[in-house]
Amino acid sequence: MSAYSLHIAYPIVSGSNFRFTHSGKDIFSSAYGNGELTVSFVYSSHPDSPLTVRASAVPGDAADLVVYPHRIELRVNGILLDEEWPWGDCMLSDAHAAEINTEITVLPMPEEMTEPIVTGSFTGGEGWRPGNGVFVGDCMPYTDGERYHVLYLKDRHHHRSKWHKGAHQWAHISTADFLHWDEHPMAVEIDDPTEGSICTGSWICERGRHLLYYTVRMADGSSAPICRSVSQDGYHFEKDRTFRFQLSEAYTGVSARDPKIVRGDDGLLHMFVTSTHRESEKGVLVHLISADGDNWSEAGCIYTSPDRDEPECPDYFRYGDCYYLIFSHHGTAQYRISDKPFTDWRLPENPHIPCEAVPKAAVWNGRILFTGFNRMNGYAGTLTFMEARPGDNGELVFFPPALNEYE
Repeated sequence: MSAYSLHIAYPIVSGSNFRFTHSGKDIFSSAYGNGELTVSFVYSSHPDSPLTVRASAVPGDAADLVVYPHRIELRVNGILLDEEWPWGDCMLSDAHAAEINTEITVLPMPEEMTEPIVTGSFTGGEGWRPGNGVFVGDCMPYTDGERYHVLYLKDRHHHRSKWHKGAHQWAHISTADFLHWDEHPMAVEIDDPTEGSICTGSWICERGRHLLYYTVRMADGSSAPICRSVSQDGYHFEKDRTFRFQLSEAYTGVSARDPKIVRGDDGLLHMFVTSTHRESEKGVLVHLISADGDNWSEAGCIYTSPDRDEPECPDYFRYGDCYYLIFSHHGTAQYRISDKPFTDWRLPENPHIPCEAVPKAAVWNGRILFTGFNRMNGYAGTLTFMEARPGDNGELVFFPPALNEYE
């Protein structure tokens, strides 16, 4: 597949349109009307479904369009307002101008720069979302003892980006008091057109390295590989190109996702991955074990669903003498409890976690704090929290947390 890069700028004026055609078909166009700028591209993977980015604008605004082989960015007055993620051949290099009613300036491609650790800040996490068309998807909390970190799936278009593959990436925020929050550089980005979406996963620190494990939903629908990114400071991550493997043929590889990594009482690393057992046709959490985090072997399943629904977004932690396994089943979050690690799960009297979507937990200052999201018009929405404490028999009691008590 051919890669294509382009960086252009042009002013927004009434009737400012341009079109480029290939073999008589529009393959790149920009139109402005009724206060909205619309830019569309056609790629060979979906020739009848153009990728489209949109932004509100008024005459006099400045549009800035950057086309990478793996991402399209649309900015107005320097603010990123929409994105898309292509896959396939871009035929723009062989296109012809069919209409140009605005002055287009071709610019050099932006230089890559290392972002500072803190890229922004905000106050109050409950109900927060980034804005400018970005929503909070699945959350992955992690604590280093001092700060409570939240990685979340950065969502545009409510899971409809990249021809409904999602095109999710991992964004990163953290707090030391649950009132004041810092935004950090993106943790895991799509940088390859074959990546359809970076799925949910987990964060663990091993031997001084911060490791993010995740699966990648492939644009061509092939089996999802388990991958990882690595960081020395916990803020700037790079993909580990040497680490990549798939589940065995005993499980459905296309739906493999959401790896959760923990270090067990046995000193080994344990991974739980959502999938389906081919023979039984039931949803499962596949259990894998590793001594070094590099080489993994399958050890059966830590959980099997009563039906074909796959238990999504697993989480696992120990609190006191109890072990907790969390997952979402038929879209509802729930948990199991055991006195032993990885086995003998029992069903609590009320197994449901009262958080709308995909809650996962981190124990911070002795508190069990779940993070999830409230939906807005479909998948993804705003950040939300729930706290829990063990009650009788270790069963969890949930309540809204006091999020500003450390002010």
